[in-house]
Amino acid sequence: MSILLITSSPRGSASHSTRIATELAHRLEAADPEATLTVRDLAANPLPHIDSDYSAGIYTPPEKRSDRQAELVGVSDEAVDQLFAADTIILATGLINFNISSTLKSWIDHVARAGRTFSYGKDGPKGLVTGKKVYVVLASGGVYSEGPAIQLDHAIPYLRHMLAFIGLTDVEVIRVEGVGMGPEATDAALKKATDRVNALALASRTSGLGAAVAA
Repeated sequence: MSILLITSSPRGSASHSTRIATELAHRLEAADPEATLTVRDLAANPLPHIDSDYSAGIYTPPEKRSDRQAELVGVSDEAVDQLFAADTIILATGLINFNISSTLKSWIDHVARAGRTFSYGKDGPKGLVTGKKVYVVLASGGVYSEGPAIQLDHAIPYLRHMLAFIGLTDVEVIRVEGVGMGPEATDAALKKATDRVNALALASRTSGLGAAVAA
């Protein structure tokens, strides 16, 4: 199994989403002796926001691209190749102004590519990135999974839509919510998220053993 971990929090080691996502990645890696883990920290190494050179470059034949266009398309190609190479994708973000981080949004802009990760046909768009498992780790200061603030969570609906658009429909969400409500609430949120990670890792290990026995 090839695991791709994408983190995006600007909070570094203090980030709850990064902490839980990294823990999940390591648990999944430990469950499979042949697993490999690739980590991409979008806060430390952000992808460039798309601009006119990128927009023109992806529709320009490679031999006719300017140096700047070639550079930007190359960055996008690398991100897309990394996505296709992974069996499991873990996306980590904080809820920033009720949505995902801008660095994660830029990554999505680079990997949502017509002709590469989705295509258009007579029946409309079709996702081309299939057969993969996605985990989304979302940290938030408040509680947005239920109650009056649920309508303010634009992160999970957006991610589910964009992931499905490129073919990724098997998505598990792990929330670390209420971390802005004091130390006790933070501890409870982290414990709940850690318990979920443990359960998912155990399910992955059990599934893998079942497949091995079946083989």
